Amino acid sequence: MKLLREYLGEALGTFILVLFGCGSVSATVLLGVFNSLLEIAIIWGLGVAIAIFITRNYCPAHLNPAVSLAMSFIGNLRWRKLPFYILSQTIGAFLAGFLLYFLFADAIAIYEGANHIVRGTPDSYKSALYFGEFFPNPGLETLLPVSVYMACWAEFIGTFLLVFVILRVTEKPKLVDNTTPFVIGLTVTIIICLIAPFTQAGLNPARDFGPRMVAYLMGWGSAALPSVPYSFLTVYIVSPLLAGGFAAFLQRLVFTKRKNVPH
Repeated sequence: MKLLREYLGEALGTFILVLFGCGSVSATVLLGVFNSLLEIAIIWGLGVAIAIFITRNYCPAHLNPAVSLAMSFIGNLRWRKLPFYILSQTIGAFLAGFLLYFLFADAIAIYEGANHIVRGTPDSYKSALYFGEFFPNPGLETLLPVSVYMACWAEFIGTFLLVFVILRVTEKPKLVDNTTPFVIGLTVTIIICLIAPFTQAGLNPARDFGPRMVAYLMGWGSAALPSVPYSFLTVYIVSPLLAGGFAAFLQRLVFTKRKNVPH
């Protein structure tokens, strides 16, 4: 039962942060509710903080495969649990994507009609970008060309910073308090402001892959994927996971003085 609560907690927390974060992107793209990257980044950060608050009594509230991988490397999560954590997080993100699709279904249709977008054609990524991430950022592609290599580096750097902050502020459980979720959420906000102009700042393989699969299944098909073949995998899944592993390596190399007790 305890394990089930952990997995459900990870799914619920990831569901919440994707619902809030992708919801803010949806409202911006489809309805023009927000006018700046900072506004969206703040909502993402608050969504992360709220998700941690809601679920931290039931699970470690990693809510991100890159974080779970890092926690396994430093000994805070048993390796046998890792696949189930990642699966739970991805399912939570996928369900949030489906809820957002049905919530915004009419707005999507109106947006596509107004902009002469035929779902499933290559150009229809413009109405799929609130599900998965794209590079170059569709709003800045004429100003900031981004190669797949630069995109990988951007996601690596952003995710590394996020995971490293999480490892540092949660290193001593007795010092984790009600400010910790806000520190993590604020970190997400700042990193999004830094990285989103390049790649829309995925920073989380589950957050990207789950909603992206919703778009893929709901008619966008290959338009839900970045134009560079397999870059959804290299940029938004592999790069964040490598970043999580590197953050854990640095944590163990420089800061860890004792072996932590696995959950």
